[in-house]
Formats: sequence, structure tokens, C-alpha cells
Amino acid sequence: MLTTLGRAPALVTRTWRGATQLAGDPRVSGVLRAGPRVGTFLARSALRSARAADDDSIVPVRPTPALALQAYVDEVLIAAFRHPDLVPADEDFAPAAADLVATRDLFAARGWLEDPAGYHRDLGQPDDLASTRAGALGTSYEHVTFASGWEPEPGEPGRARWLAHEPNRTVHAWVSRAPHSDGRSWLVCGHGFGMGTNAFVDLRAFRAAQMHRLGVNVVVPVLPLHGPRASGRVRGEDLMTIDLVDSMHGIAQATSDLRRVVQWLRREQGADSVGVIGYSLGGLVASLVASLEDDLACVVAGIPVVGLPDLFRRHTTDRVRRLARDHAVLGDAADDVHRVVSPLAMACRVPVEHRYVFAGLGDRMSTFGQARLLWLHWDRPTLATYAGGHVGFYWSGAVKALVDRAVRESLPA
Repeated sequence: MLTTLGRAPALVTRTWRGATQLAGDPRVSGVLRAGPRVGTFLARSALRSARAADDDSIVPVRPTPALALQAYVDEVLIAAFRHPDLVPADEDFAPAAADLVATRDLFAARGWLEDPAGYHRDLGQPDDLASTRAGALGTSYEHVTFASGWEPEPGEPGRARWLAHEPNRTVHAWVSRAPHSDGRSWLVCGHGFGMGTNAFVDLRAFRAAQMHRLGVNVVVPVLPLHGPRASGRVRGEDLMTIDLVDSMHGIAQATSDLRRVVQWLRREQGADSVGVIGYSLGGLVASLVASLEDDLACVVAGIPVVGLPDLFRRHTTDRVRRLARDHAVLGDAADDVHRVVSPLAMACRVPVEHRYVFAGLGDRMSTFGQARLLWLHWDRPTLATYAGGHVGFYWSGAVKALVDRAVRESLPA
């Protein structure tokens, strides 16, 4: 009894310390706010939908229990990504802000804010490509590698920091060829944030087997700082930090890498019809490729991101939002710098009849609003929506029908 009483103060201290740490964990506060955030989303959606009769750019959203559940799952997943180790320290904000201002000044001086496409160099097809046969869970594919060749311009802020990611200098791609195909039709796929670590998962996400039945070959390049290209965390977390110059560099490099894959297919693989498709972050990359590369057969932007600064402002914690406001990290400078990687700042080179967009009405990650901006900018091409969250597209019949339609209409079997 006395021994137990003697241990009580230490037990209380440990319990109090644990409770304090738990209360300060951004994941916990995120989960606790998930329900109210979903309620606010549904209320605003209902108000906005009421104006649809007078504004044909508004896509009505019908609140249902299923939609609310998927939106709630999205909010919980967003909270789970807020690991305390990924939250920037107080001293990270000032240098990040200085980099943004210096980058904006450089871009303005070189004319890239007026002509964002001018920032992107055409590196041509890779001349050092290597390929090995591989397989996973009964799925055979080719593991292709080549030197990216992309790097920030001399004098760009963050150049040395970006080049310090040694593994990122090598592009990895999963190539899956359709049996009995003549190799003329290809779909180049930009995967989402957190993918790129498993070829089987990536190829399955882009329904490679179904594409094969349509006579289309599939290639999934791994995006910068993901999977085998990561120098630290393998899910791409180093691409999503308070250093928004790094985020811009990652998107620009991803765009260059996919363009080089397209050119390799055309000049070395006999492809005469190449389309691009992307999910989430990959939707942003695919949209940029379609704004820079000529003669693409089609572009499919799925649950696309079109502005990373907006997503940072939306998903960050109250503390980070306050510090970002104090240091002007998420203000006009961030938007200006990211103009060079914004499909909204460029004209799409794919004919409007071969542009396709799909999005979830309950998407709380990249949000339907981002997809709507791209849809409007692209002159309202074919649009498929589903009553679900960010990852619900995989089970959506409307999305599958849209992708199959895009392939059938654009890529000859």
C-alpha cells in the first residue's frame, strides 16, 4: 500500500505529461475537428448548390450520409499526415520566406512571371536509359531508369538544397506493355502524393490490366522525392514542407521527367499516340505536361491539385498558419513563385475535345474547388464527378467510364 502511494506522484506526472503531449499533437486536434469541418463543408455546399440554377459553372452537391462519411474519412487522413516530426520549427519560417521573395524577384527579372512556360526547358529524350525485367504479385513490368537532367537554374534560391537530394537525380519508371500490342498507343501516368514505392500498387491504381485490354501500354514514372528517389522519407514528405521553393522545384522536375518519357516513347518505342493522366499531385503534373508538350493524344486530370499554396493554407495547423502569416510565407510571394508550375497560368495544348477532368464532390484533400478551376480554365471539357472523397475515385463507375472513353476516343487500339 505504502509502495503504491509512493509511486502515485510519479504516475500522475507521467500521466499529465502524456496527456499534455497528446493534446498538443496536431493529429489529435485534426481528428477532433474532422466532424465540425465536415458539417461546415456540407452546409456551404448546400448554399452554393442553391445558386446552381442561376450559375451553370456551379456543380450541385447533394448532401448524403455516404458523402458525409467519405468527407470525414478524408479529414481524418489529412489529420494523420500531420505528424509532429513534419511540422516546421519556428526558425524554419524566416529562411523560407527569404527564399520565396528572392525567387519571385529572380523570376520577375527573367520574365517568367509573365511567361510561366518560359521557365521550363525541353531536355529532350534521355540517352542513358536502362531497363530491367521485374515482377510483383504476378504482375510483370520493366523497371526503367535514366538521369533526370533537370536542376534549378544557376542562381536560383534553394538550388544547392535541391541538388543535395542525390537519389532524386535518377528517374525510375514502371513500364507495362499490353500483350500483342504494336506499341503505338501509350498512357503516361502521374501518380499521387505518397505513391511511387510499389510498382504493383501504382500500375493497379492506373488500371493497367484494363488499359491492356484496350490495346494501350502504360508507364508510371516515379515523381521526385518519392519511393526510390527519396533521400529521406519515401512517401514524398520532403516535397511538402514550409519551403515552398522546394515544392515548386519538385513539380517542375516532375513535369520535365514526364516530358522526357513522352519523347522517349515517340522516338525510341514507335509510339504515335501518347496520352497523359494524373491523380491528385500527378494531376497537376499531367496538366502541366499538357500545357508544354505538343501533339498529345489526350490529357486526363483526376482529383487534380492546381495550386499548392492554396492547399498549404487550407490544411496547415493554426500555429503554422499564424507563423506563416507573420513571415509572409503563404502570401503573394508563394503564389507568384508557383505561377511557373500552375496550369491555370498557361494554355492547354491538347484540343478541348480530348481534355478530361474527374473529381470527387466530397474531396477534402485537393477539394472539388481545385478541379473546378481547372475545368473552367480548360473551357469546360468532359467532366465526371462522383459523390465521394479523395480516394473514392478508384471505385467510381463514372470515373472508370470517363477514363475508358478518353482512351477509346484518343488512343487507337
